Amino acid sequence: MFAKVALVTDGGFYYLALGGGRYRSTEHTAGAWATDQQHMGPVSGLLTEAIERHSDRGDLLTSRIAFDILGVIPSGEVEISVSVIRPGRTIELVEAEMHAGGRAVVRATAWRLATTDTADLAATGIDRLTGPESAVRWAGSEVWDGGFIRSLDIRQLPGWRPGRGQVWIRTATTLIDGEPSCPLADFMAVVDTANGIAVRTDPADLLFPNTDLTVHLFRRPGGAWLGLDTTVSFGADGVGLTASVLHDETGPVGRAAQTLTLRRR
Repeated sequence: MFAKVALVTDGGFYYLALGGGRYRSTEHTAGAWATDQQHMGPVSGLLTEAIERHSDRGDLLTSRIAFDILGVIPSGEVEISVSVIRPGRTIELVEAEMHAGGRAVVRATAWRLATTDTADLAATGIDRLTGPESAVRWAGSEVWDGGFIRSLDIRQLPGWRPGRGQVWIRTATTLIDGEPSCPLADFMAVVDTANGIAVRTDPADLLFPNTDLTVHLFRRPGGAWLGLDTTVSFGADGVGLTASVLHDETGPVGRAAQTLTLRRR
């Protein structure tokens, strides 16, 4: 178990860049299950940014990112390493790892595919989510603790019930202090919140952290808002699944899934 580390306190960013692939988290990364641990949301954004910077080919589109959570993600200093593990002219696989306290805590792998002009074929059978202008503010901090949830503007659409919900999310907090981040990293930084927006059971009674996050995209997301159309399922053997359709304001962009481990308090 990692020792508690003092947080950097600032109003505007999730990470302070220290150089050489090292970063220090701020209070805005604090998680919902334990406030001395980082929420997977900004971690996902930081790893995505590292992947996009390392593989800077504009002719490739990131079509899938899979994050495996290997252990507790402590607040404080972390280090990111990136490598291309399957290079190619039209397809490449990139891996990024976050290390803390001398061990890997999250591993991300991303498939990046060559882009071609298929605008005449673009279509989906996924219904478009009602826009954020029709949503009302969701008081997520009343359900969840942690600086990350407090950094978000979350708007809930009508029809919420346990295990089923639709929300729009955005944040004014930048990913890295003084450094621009790509739109995909900003988008990915809020996707992991899906596991908390349609809870089936009060988290005061049941722990249901996710062990992973897998995101599939069929186009590049854009804009400030992430839309989540989320369904949460619990099985009879202590395992659950949070499944979400992802949207930006112009329509659906892909899907996300999170495996849950269910633990009674």
